[in-house]
Amino acid sequence: MKKFIILTIILYVYSLNCFADEIQDVRTFFNTYVDAANNYSEDYFNYYTNNAKILRIVEKPDGSQETVTIPIERYKSEAKKSTALMKLRQYKNRYFNIKITPHGKDYKVAAMRMPSTSDYKIPAYFIIGKDCNGNWKIKEESMNTRVQKFLRS
Repeated sequence: MKKFIILTIILYVYSLNCFADEIQDVRTFFNTYVDAANNYSEDYFNYYTNNAKILRIVEKPDGSQETVTIPIERYKSEAKKSTALMKLRQYKNRYFNIKITPHGKDYKVAAMRMPSTSDYKIPAYFIIGKDCNGNWKIKEESMNTRVQKFLRS
């Protein structure tokens, strides 16, 4: 019985170490993604899976919210169109209170996002997991926004 308990403790401690290593890998991936996004890197879209789910939670003036799902191809197209204007405005996102937790086989990165054009922070999260080649990718992205045009398009 004693051997069983010791073996269980060793396996538990070892699994915590592996878990911590993966969380650090996800944190590094996320920081690299944020840097690529804020610097308008050409490989920015390589951080996403081909079928990534893009959500915008529109915060309406009356306090209610509406979720808009944007197909990844449309997201890429719209982002490419607005890049020049965003560079001109020096638009960047900063993330605060970043928390990384297991989410099934993947990880959820939850944070408060502060767009450079605002003085407030709003929720955002990313589901990050490995693709079939073992590379970290964003599978789902959700950001709250106060930009109402998402409801019209």
